[in-house]
Amino acid sequence: MLTIRHAEDRGHAHHGWLDTWHTFSFSSYYDPAHMGVSNLRVINDDRIAPGGGFPTHGHEDMEIVTYVLDGALEHKDSMGNGSVIRAGEVQYMAAGTGVRHSEFNASRTAPVHLLQIWLLPNAKGVEPRYAQQTFPAEAKRNRLALLVSPDGRDGSIATHQDALLFATLPDDETAVEYQLAPDRRGYMHVARGRARVNGSALGAGDGARLAAGEQVTIAGVDAGEVLLFDLP
Repeated sequence: MLTIRHAEDRGHAHHGWLDTWHTFSFSSYYDPAHMGVSNLRVINDDRIAPGGGFPTHGHEDMEIVTYVLDGALEHKDSMGNGSVIRAGEVQYMAAGTGVRHSEFNASRTAPVHLLQIWLLPNAKGVEPRYAQQTFPAEAKRNRLALLVSPDGRDGSIATHQDALLFATLPDDETAVEYQLAPDRRGYMHVARGRARVNGSALGAGDGARLAAGEQVTIAGVDAGEVLLFDLP
């Protein structure tokens, strides 16, 4: 059974350079009914204005996944990485013992739209690690493409957590199906466009909790792009 959370019910903050929506409690937004699902702790839907960005700041003991939807995000960190993350690319950081990094939109005209996802790690104090990978649209077209996993299976990025993150771009009225195991639950997030999930119409920013063992059918509507989490 789906438990739907509509986009407008999320936490919201506007800082001028950053317009952000929080699926789960984050920063000044706190709701004890929405603290995450299993080891999924954060889904922030961020739009960074031209020239804006996060100055250097630190993280520890967190698995951080950045999914860029539009634009390009410049990244620098204390591990020596300097990169640009573009639409269709996924960045991963295991913060572990500690990482400092900054993220900026260097464009003077175009905003950046991204999802920042945090997973609680299955071990603390690990050595920090960085990965960045492209997942082209065709890899997600009418199928669930595995983006992150605990073991890097099927070309995904390996993380320190028993969580599977999939993305799909089903064509309009084309259905993609997924079966959760009896001991697994899930969460899905409509990144953009619209989709019909188990018969329920969802729009951009909407999400839904999935019960253990549930079968999920995602039908494309209006170029919907959907993320699906398979969680313990």
